[in-house]
Amino acid sequence: MTNSEQVTGVRDEHYNLTSVLYHALQGAETAHIYIRDAEKASDDELAGFFREVQEEDRARAARAKDLLVDRLSRT
Repeated sequence: MTNSEQVTGVRDEHYNLTSVLYHALQGAETAHIYIRDAEKASDDELAGFFREVQEEDRARAARAKDLLVDRLSRT
């Protein structure tokens, strides 16, 4: 392993997928708050950007969930 490689300290793929799922859902919720703030400020451009961020986080969460279900069903 080189100095530039990062190690999570956990080799459990289920834990790692669960972590990505959790953080993606947290990100989507945070984006929701930012969307409301931008809408209150009548900033449509910023609200649109945060909607894109939220959608990307939701898509990432859905993919992590699908992978997790698939891998858990194999065991």
